Amino acid sequence: MDDNACQNFFLQPAQTLHRQYEALRAVFVAHQPLHQVAQQFGYRYGSLRNLVTDFRTQCQAGQAPPFSPRHVADDPVVGDPTRHPCAHTSRPPLTAANRA
Repeated sequence: MDDNACQNFFLQPAQTLHRQYEALRAVFVAHQPLHQVAQQFGYRYGSLRNLVTDFRTQCQAGQAPPFSPRHVADDPVVGDPTRHPCAHTSRPPLTAANRA
């Protein structure tokens, strides 16, 4: 089966937020060098460096990035790090036993 179109969806994202997401993922998850990621996703090195810095700042401040499914403004418990997508800990899955 030819999955080139599916692969290109991730490697060559067309939408701005998707491109930002994939570039940040390449930096933080795949640990690729900034210059390589910038070239791969069509950023200037300085622009990607700023994007990375802004993302780190948002995570440290407990703010959800724009491509996150849960925005801080929608979250009533902004200060709870277990509810933030950048948090290092996670809550147990919601089940009938622990649903309040």
